[in-house]
Amino acid sequence: MANASGLAMDHLIPGNFISATSGTKYRVHAEDGTAWLDYDDPQTPPAKGRMKLDYFLGSGHLGITYLYTLDKYLLESPVAYYASANGYDMKPGFGGLREMPPAIPMEANCLRCHMSGVRHSDVGSVNHYSQEPFLYGGITCESCHGDTKAHVLSAGKAAVINPAKLDADRRDSICMSCHLEGDVSVEKEGRSPVDFKPGESISRYLSYFVYASAGATARGVSEVEQFNTSMCKRASGSKMSCTNCHDPHYTPPAAERAVFYRAKCLACHNQPAFVREHHPENQDCTSCHMPRSRAENIPHVAWTDHRILRQPMMNLADANPIHSDTLMPIFSPSTTQRDTALAYYAAAMEGHSGDRERAYAMLTAAHQSDPDDVEVMRSLGIFAGMSGDSQLAGSLFRNVLKLSPTDQTAASDLAVFEAKTGDLQCALTLLQPAFNRNQDSLGLATNLAAVECLLGDGEAARSTIETALKFNPGSRELTNRLQQTSSCVATHTK
Repeated sequence: MANASGLAMDHLIPGNFISATSGTKYRVHAEDGTAWLDYDDPQTPPAKGRMKLDYFLGSGHLGITYLYTLDKYLLESPVAYYASANGYDMKPGFGGLREMPPAIPMEANCLRCHMSGVRHSDVGSVNHYSQEPFLYGGITCESCHGDTKAHVLSAGKAAVINPAKLDADRRDSICMSCHLEGDVSVEKEGRSPVDFKPGESISRYLSYFVYASAGATARGVSEVEQFNTSMCKRASGSKMSCTNCHDPHYTPPAAERAVFYRAKCLACHNQPAFVREHHPENQDCTSCHMPRSRAENIPHVAWTDHRILRQPMMNLADANPIHSDTLMPIFSPSTTQRDTALAYYAAAMEGHSGDRERAYAMLTAAHQSDPDDVEVMRSLGIFAGMSGDSQLAGSLFRNVLKLSPTDQTAASDLAVFEAKTGDLQCALTLLQPAFNRNQDSLGLATNLAAVECLLGDGEAARSTIETALKFNPGSRELTNRLQQTSSCVATHTK
């Protein structure tokens, strides 16, 4: 845990990789004490350059990715190292692109499970940090024990939070805050998991949902779901937690892992005859009862099956196909109808088309119940726009901006509607400040440049595109638009 992140040079793995779909060449290497990612995209015109890697993220047990900063925007490398492949490949979701991926923003919500003392990004920005984005690399004492300042200053006399002395919900929340994702998770109204502190219940910040008949899924970060379906956990109840098997302060070396975890099993399964006669030829309990299975959403990664099966079964990913459209909350006792509506919205946006109609109806009801819920309004506005109801979408986005003036999505989508009606000045007024706060956003850049070009301001359009190209050097759309800025002609506007 302490080695989950840090300075890039502290855990740099040199390597080369060529994307099979885009042909882009990547090289991770050190030069004069600095970590670099070189890229060479052979498109026309070619994109060639380098990124100074600032931080690594990941222990290396499964893989490592690297982060870099550009004008105080924190971004993630498009390639990652995968331990099982002993080499580099594209980040999940980007393998099929035929050009170098756009900038990948690193949000505080992602940082919080790999770094300590994580700060929120600047208001209105996804990943721009005026201050350092986090205070410490790795998972420090505070991540599990809370504020330790008084404890340190008193030479250990002042108390800190002892997870073992918390009730089961607050104890388990410390682990669940990072080791539970569900099929969908929804932030509670007005809260962010970045603000979660040990000693609290994570259900104050997030509601988790899984598909009702999916069983324990094979996604990455699904250990908590799997563990809670195990007979060990069901028989032991709240007495058993992650720390019965995992020591947060110690990771056994590979050569000692089987003995270490066997001792954990025998702490309960300690009948003399069983210990003596149960497969004495194989001391590694986990090889049969907790086999490793591919993670269905992360390439090259095998995930330990935490169902602790009595009998070995088929591959976890094949054993639990999703065949239900019903989402149910897990570990979320305070889930509201609003949370459920947003869960179905998120599922629909991820491609579960069967959830769309239900999500729209539930969002409508949630909006009627609380007209000032910004996230509900924004989601309902996006649905309305997708359905072609620009008038309703525009009204919802305007209301979002009244309550949250820096909301990027509302400003961008409303600007598109205004531009389509011919009100280019209004669109410009919405897009310019949003882009100034999110200059790495490919979508904002293309929309703003298009509006500037329609207003006849080719110089402004060129400046916008050149700024965005610093963050998205492989974007063919931006390079094509850059060539068109010399022919920008003002059109009739309101």
